[in-house]
Amino acid sequence: MKKERKIGQADELLALFVMALTAVGLLLLYSTSTYNGEVKFQDAGYYLKKQLFASVLGMAAFFVMARIDYHRVAAFATPLYLCSIVLSTAVLFVGRSYNGSKRWLALGPLSFQPAEFAKVAVVLFLASRISNRKKKTDTIWFMIQTMAALLPIVGLVGTNNLSTAIIILGIGVILIFVAHPRYLPFLGIGTAGIGFIAIFLSMESYRLERLAIWRDPEKYEKGFQTIQGLYAIGSGGIFGRGMGNSLQKLGFVPEAQNDMIFSIICEETGLFGAILVILLFACLIWRLMVAAVRAGDLMGELIGAGIMGHIAIQVILNIAVVTNTIPNTGITLPFISYGGTSVLFLLGEMGLALSVTRYSRAA
Repeated sequence: MKKERKIGQADELLALFVMALTAVGLLLLYSTSTYNGEVKFQDAGYYLKKQLFASVLGMAAFFVMARIDYHRVAAFATPLYLCSIVLSTAVLFVGRSYNGSKRWLALGPLSFQPAEFAKVAVVLFLASRISNRKKKTDTIWFMIQTMAALLPIVGLVGTNNLSTAIIILGIGVILIFVAHPRYLPFLGIGTAGIGFIAIFLSMESYRLERLAIWRDPEKYEKGFQTIQGLYAIGSGGIFGRGMGNSLQKLGFVPEAQNDMIFSIICEETGLFGAILVILLFACLIWRLMVAAVRAGDLMGELIGAGIMGHIAIQVILNIAVVTNTIPNTGITLPFISYGGTSVLFLLGEMGLALSVTRYSRAA
């Protein structure tokens, strides 16, 4: 017989780290984006104002989601997943392009990225699918079925956003591993995943070009951003040039407030500031792991693990891209890179994680 945990036992540390990252993100974004805001919009605070507005809405979503039993939210997992497929399909036909990437849907004066919604929908969908399955979850057939269920959204999102497609695949692998923690079958999954990514890369010439640029960025014109980002990291030293004193953000690193913001953080705050940012993310990931481990049922465990996987994969990929450890995939740094849709859904997702700490059902 199951009993309810006492409502109100939310993870205060988790909430604290979420709010700290949001506040630090706004500060770092403002320092990074003032030049572009002044040049493009004659307003140094342009990007900060838009991000602040999205963050206020996101904080409202954070506190609302934290007070809703995640079991009730998970009841809508399949409709939400199907909605993400519909929205991602719509992007292909009526999506808005920016910097050559068609990733946005316009709603009057507002626009948003369905890919950000898809990440949350996938976590809920897989958590619901696995936890409600009455048959065994430790078979190869179950793994294949689960990964196959993700292929529609992976294919649709990956058409214009390979990095998000990789994140979604990563979430799937993590949740299957939580449900079936054996190592050998994952060798097969890993091989299949590498094969899928290889085929996907070969379908478009520009993706193969990114591999060539990664290997020798100085040889290609499109390697300019990578080179300038590395210059920013190297010139920061131990303690950096000081907040607001970056030289690389003055047009040398294109769109510095987006994917490459970590390089400007390194330039302005140095190794010391970069480590502090990484430690903040590490603390958040730690609390998400604790939420998953302490969850009283499989549903809560999977939701916590899925959200933890999402944040961990995205942070690692972004920093790896900025440092040219992997090819450029156009992925943002959570809470810090400019993007209203991203911060809104991230904070809603964190509220869902907080709900897991409040409403988990003890066995």
